[in-house]
Formats: sequence, structure tokens, C-alpha cells
Amino acid sequence: MTIKEKRVDSRLPLLLLFWGILFFSASTIFSVGTARAGDREDAREVVEKSVWMLEDIEGDAHFEEFRRLLPQAKGIFIVPHLWKGAFVVGALGGNGLLMVRDERTGEWLGPGFYTLGGASYGPQVGGEVAQTVFLILTERGVTSFLSNNFKLGADVSVSIGPMGKGASAATANLSADILSFSRSRGLYVGATLSGAVIGVRNDWNRAYFGKRVTPKDIFIRGEKAPAEAKKLIEELEKIGKKEKSASST
Repeated sequence: MTIKEKRVDSRLPLLLLFWGILFFSASTIFSVGTARAGDREDAREVVEKSVWMLEDIEGDAHFEEFRRLLPQAKGIFIVPHLWKGAFVVGALGGNGLLMVRDERTGEWLGPGFYTLGGASYGPQVGGEVAQTVFLILTERGVTSFLSNNFKLGADVSVSIGPMGKGASAATANLSADILSFSRSRGLYVGATLSGAVIGVRNDWNRAYFGKRVTPKDIFIRGEKAPAEAKKLIEELEKIGKKEKSASST
């Protein structure tokens, strides 16, 4: 899927910083408050866009190592639209969903909804919207998502995954709890996801499941997701099976 974009002027990145911080703060407040009327539709939109993103990744040569590592992953966190802006001080923000593999059955559990936000500092300019997906490789990585919020690079380790055709996992830090893979357009220099905070969107989880649920309800007790999540699960299984088949030949 092509990411639509437009150039940003010198004022927009500063507004994005304010928006990013406000966005995360508001999301955290909403997560323990009353759900809005549009929360279910917002959550469904993230599911739909995540499916589109996975469909694109399935045939994207730059995600070759992502596809190879997916069958080994304990979970996957997808952020279809991660907004970034910077002008010396940067901000990023977006909503995403988590899927966790059941250790006993191998089936995918979820989705559960989260928000990602933060600020970064350094020599950076410009703005962009990115599609970002995180492979969760360790139990520690999965456990972090069961808390109300946690910080990448502090509570869990995060590393950039190997990207590009022919890229090797040997070039990545596979000892990290989480690997991130992104594709984007636009001018953005020096950004890092280390330091970003991920928080539970209890409001969206409640709206999507039709009742109050916690991450433990979804990923440990196996709360059954609405039927519309079936396509998301099928796409994950499709990529995984294709990679297993390719590696066995």
C-alpha cells in the first residue's frame, strides 16, 4: 500500500510535537475513562489497515527477514500509521494493535489496542508518516504489554530489524526483546523509537470486545475476539505458513 504524504512546512513539526504529547496524554486518560461513541469504529479501522499492511508486507522484498522471523515471534505489534515530526525537538504518535501467539496451541490471540507516543531530541528535521511493525521475540517483551504502559529502550530492549532484499538477521540485534521494521516517505533524520512509551487503550478494547477487558483477559485468558478479526489472524497465519514452506524446501 502506498503511503500518502505531503510536504510539511517549518511550523508543522512544532505542532506535531505538541500534538504527539497531547495525543499520548489524552489516550492515557481515555484508557481509564469512559469510551467515546466512535471508539469501536476507530479500533476497527486500525484492524483493517493492519490487514492491508500485512498484505503489502507479504510481497515486499524489503521485509524478507521480517517474514522469516515471524514464525519464531511470540507476538506482533502493528502501527499502520505512525506520525513523526521534527525540528530539533521531535514527536511521534500513533495507535496500533497487538497479537500474541498462544504458547500451547500456536494460535494467534487478540487483537488488543495500544497507543504509542513520545518525543526525541537531536539534529532532526522534517516530517513523515510511517508504517511500523514490531516483532516481539521474548517473553519479557510480551509481558511488558500486559502492563498499563512501558517505555521502549528502558523497560524492554528494542532494535531496528534487518531491512532490504538480501538483508541478514546477523546484522540485527536478535538478543533484543523487540525488533522494529518501518517503511515511510518524507524527510526525517535521526529519529529513534527508543524512549517512546506504549500504553493500553482500554477504551478501544472495551468498545471492540463489547465489554470491559484487560490485556490479561485477551492474551492469557484467551477472550474471544469479534469475527471481524478473523481476516487479521488469517493473514498472519498465511505469511507464517508460506515462510515455513519456503524454509523447508
